[in-house]
Amino acid sequence: GPVKQSVAFNLLKRFRLYADAVLLFIADHAVPFTNNIGERAVRMPKVKQKISGCFRTVLGAENFCVIRSCLDTLRKQGHGMLDVLRRAFNGDPIRLAA
Repeated sequence: GPVKQSVAFNLLKRFRLYADAVLLFIADHAVPFTNNIGERAVRMPKVKQKISGCFRTVLGAENFCVIRSCLDTLRKQGHGMLDVLRRAFNGDPIRLAA
């Protein structure tokens, strides 16, 4: 079979193959430098799963994801989390911007 290549060689090969995509953030400022936004979105459910082992029901997992999504969206829109939660528990929730 083929000879196994080093990690560095394989990385260089992938950089050459995807050169346009790897450096796209330099030419197009709408493209983020990293994919941290995607990684952060997955982190909270994974931490929850690690601590409790699992979600007890599918409905519980769905509710968790909806609540986290709303909180993340409101935070990105500049709302303070304490105010968001206080208003939600007082029956006056902040509506998500369209």
